[in-house]
Amino acid sequence: MPMHMLFNIFIGLIVIGITIIIQAYGTKFWVNHLIKNYYNKPLVNFDKRTVRLLIFTALFLLSLNFFEAIIWGFTYYLLPGITEFEDLEKAIYFSLVTFTTLGYGDITISSTNRILSGLEAMNGVLLLGWTTAMMFSVLQIVMKNTLSKKKKE
Repeated sequence: MPMHMLFNIFIGLIVIGITIIIQAYGTKFWVNHLIKNYYNKPLVNFDKRTVRLLIFTALFLLSLNFFEAIIWGFTYYLLPGITEFEDLEKAIYFSLVTFTTLGYGDITISSTNRILSGLEAMNGVLLLGWTTAMMFSVLQIVMKNTLSKKKKE
């Protein structure tokens, strides 16, 4: 295995670790927020407070994912072997397209570094799935609360 490939795998694993830490602490923060603000204050059948909870949960979780993609963008921009990005905006754009696995292909990186984009795509699938699972959990709480209220009526 060529040395540059091992280096890219090493860098990719470090960035994956950083993004997982961000997602984990973000999840912990949001769960604590939910416990503090919603545990003893029941949600009411999709009222404004419930809809606000769903909106803010989605925005918070997607902000985490956006921040994680920005970290990948900085990685591409700062690595000396990657010269395809004249500015940070292009690196972040490439990262967002890769993180979400859209893969437009309008911007690519050289074959010696492309393993990083594969690692980012795997990372994005994992973290976007985690975001979806968190969103589903919050929606489950809302639905359980709504259905239990209907049952009592």
